[in-house]
Amino acid sequence: QVSLVESGGGLVQAGDSLRLSCAASGQSVSLYAMGWFRQVPGNEREFVAAIIRSDISTMYADSVKGRFTISTDNAKNTVYLQMNSLEPEDTAVYYCAADTIIRQPRRTWTDYRYWGQGTQVTVSS
Repeated sequence: QVSLVESGGGLVQAGDSLRLSCAASGQSVSLYAMGWFRQVPGNEREFVAAIIRSDISTMYADSVKGRFTISTDNAKNTVYLQMNSLEPEDTAVYYCAADTIIRQPRRTWTDYRYWGQGTQVTVSS
């Protein structure tokens, strides 16, 4: 079994930065793909970024490209999401996701088997 725990959310002003962390435990050594999604109440879960731990290939949503950076510290079994130039539209609950099968970054949330509990990010204007 795999456990994912997010941290780093909070309330910031537009233009500020935040770094989210996702720590994996359990059978984390078998995780290949990890990603970040976000969700606003009443909306579908939205892809933000994904990374493959073995070759560090990445994928980003167009809405965050150039502002957000996903990275991984495999020794710590932790994935990060550095968020710069935050906008009020980035306000959402951010979820960490992981999978042991997929080998390329995926933007579809149903492709990921494991999920964290989410962390709230609120950006005020």
